[in-house]
Amino acid sequence: MNRLHVECKFMHGWHLSKKNPLPSDAHLCNIPKMTPFFPYSLRPFHTPHFSRLFRFLAPSAILLAAALPSGAGSVVKVEKNAADAFELRRDGKPFFINGAGGTHNLEDLVKYGGNSIRTWGIEQLDEKVAGKTLLDRAQELGLTVTAGIWIKAERQGFNFSDPAKIAQLQQEVRNAVKKYKDHPALLMWGLGNEMEGPNGSNPAVWKVLDGLARVIKEEDPNHPVMTAIAGAAPNKIQGIMANYPSLDVLGVNAYAGAAGLGKALMDLGWKKPFVLTEFGPVGHWETAKTSWGAPIEPTSRDKAASYYATETNVLKDGAGFCLGSYVFLWGNKQEVTATWYGMFLKSGEKLPSVDAIVRAWSGKWPENRCPKILKFESSLREAVVGANQSCKASAQVEDPEGDAVTYAWAVLPESTSVHAGGDAEAVPQPVEGCIVSQSGSDVSLRTPGKPGAYRLFLTVRDGKGSASADNIPFLVK
Repeated sequence: MNRLHVECKFMHGWHLSKKNPLPSDAHLCNIPKMTPFFPYSLRPFHTPHFSRLFRFLAPSAILLAAALPSGAGSVVKVEKNAADAFELRRDGKPFFINGAGGTHNLEDLVKYGGNSIRTWGIEQLDEKVAGKTLLDRAQELGLTVTAGIWIKAERQGFNFSDPAKIAQLQQEVRNAVKKYKDHPALLMWGLGNEMEGPNGSNPAVWKVLDGLARVIKEEDPNHPVMTAIAGAAPNKIQGIMANYPSLDVLGVNAYAGAAGLGKALMDLGWKKPFVLTEFGPVGHWETAKTSWGAPIEPTSRDKAASYYATETNVLKDGAGFCLGSYVFLWGNKQEVTATWYGMFLKSGEKLPSVDAIVRAWSGKWPENRCPKILKFESSLREAVVGANQSCKASAQVEDPEGDAVTYAWAVLPESTSVHAGGDAEAVPQPVEGCIVSQSGSDVSLRTPGKPGAYRLFLTVRDGKGSASADNIPFLVK
């Protein structure tokens, strides 16, 4: 809605403002075309025409208490503090992001010390759980939201040199900002995610984003604009500095080299603040591969170590410029495998990466920690084997609290639905008949009869909401 200027009849007379609290003696107020988020409270005013004003408003008056929302729109600014360090200030108070990418397991995020979530597409804000939108759920839980606005990449068919397409996109962005800008959970606008492509060499991309950022600021001067790119390659940073002056905060998705992101940016001449918008284990494009080209997934313990090291080191390395981070992914996702990046199993149990990030945020472990897979042994590891071949596997597992654990084994084909930029992938299904028998942590199995690349997965659960999952690749010839 448009900004409203409303004068109301009260015991002593009041005027709407954003700074003063709602008076206890507020009676009636005429508020035309009320929308869910009304960004004003009330302050006293005095007018000699008070009674005439009230007679004008009274016929269409409504109860103010019923009309006003539970909270008004936030004001978030990027500023430098007394130590000359950049910081986010939310409603005048410093706000450092301990965040997660994702929209699930939000109660757990709050319990473990998180304070913000990051989304990728504007449609996610209207997704409902138990009748409540994501923004409303976040507000109730005390979480902020960096609201993603998806910008298609060239690989997805968008032409950054087409004036008609650009104009249409600008209008779509404007509409989205108008709709959500006054929600109190909003922290920043996440304008695009890895839309620049692998090398970011097209200056038109940055120029279009700059125009979109100006559109956002026309409609909403109260929330910064951030764009997330894949890695801090020199040509990307230089392209942004030359063509995207309206950017407030740089978001960088980084994995193996994430801990040194601050220094890398400063070495390239970057002068604005940044957020580590995605980080986690070593990426599937960065890790070692088998002789047939399958990426070798880090163990659950190695992934946990990566999360902890990155979160603690990036804050030191980026001191004065880093505004916080968003771990990836607070939920479950199929990307190469169903366990590489997700911090939870599809069945809901948390994985060791959650324990690690809780430790990094709070200095303490969660009350119930995940079981540890200390060893996972099999002749299948990175091996080339025959079809229908008998083999064995075993594991050594330790639970920090001594909880009894269960073991689940499965053979899945290697995913053939691998896409660029984290695009959606199909989930492979287990191969029937491969698990012959199981006794505790030992399993007997038979390799698939069809030639191809596969993985043997082990999932260990403690029955109390925590788990670990590892896998080994093998090839059937």
